[in-house]
Amino acid sequence: MSTFPGAPRLLKGGLVLIDPESGAVRQTIALQYNPETITRSFQIQAVGPPGGDRSQALRVKGPAVESYKLDAILDATDALAAPDENPDTVRFGLQPQLAALESLVHPSSGQLRSNNSMAASGTLEIVPMEKPLTLFVWSRTRVVPVRVTELSITEEAFSPDLNPIQAKVSLGLRVLSVDDLGFDHRGGSLFMAYLQQKEKLAAKSPGAALSAFGLGGLP
Repeated sequence: MSTFPGAPRLLKGGLVLIDPESGAVRQTIALQYNPETITRSFQIQAVGPPGGDRSQALRVKGPAVESYKLDAILDATDALAAPDENPDTVRFGLQPQLAALESLVHPSSGQLRSNNSMAASGTLEIVPMEKPLTLFVWSRTRVVPVRVTELSITEEAFSPDLNPIQAKVSLGLRVLSVDDLGFDHRGGSLFMAYLQQKEKLAAKSPGAALSAFGLGGLP
């Protein structure tokens, strides 16, 4: 069967983990099915409360704190229909995909052992464990550094040996800006590129004449 030549290529959304120093890609997590909806919210960093210093009314302290929320569906049914081609799915179900997502919120076992060894040897100050820099990728124009703030997994169906074969994953992501990372951090540079892309897109938004609001001019 031939594919219609004009059919657009469907891109996948997902997460990319990179080394914050070198930028090398450590891991990619593509969503099996792109979610139908994504919720974004913004907390404006205004200067002072309403009714405060009037000279500060239009000022902001930095970028708004942006958050993403999305639900993703995982389903092993198709893979199980071709068991010879998907032996890991037959053996583990969706556990590898779920474990990859769970790794976003846990330090590694090696980091935990290392910190435990340092504590046992009498190290006075142990630096908190650092995770790779996580990027949320949703199209070529939306590549943004994030921190996972919420991860909820609902396993909805199981194989006879109790491996999950259908699941829904709810993700909460907080965008990391230059306020969080600084301008010299790789993630800070990625945030600035993300912000500049927004500005370019905003410039393409069609404006309207004042008459569209029923106004002949401003008072």
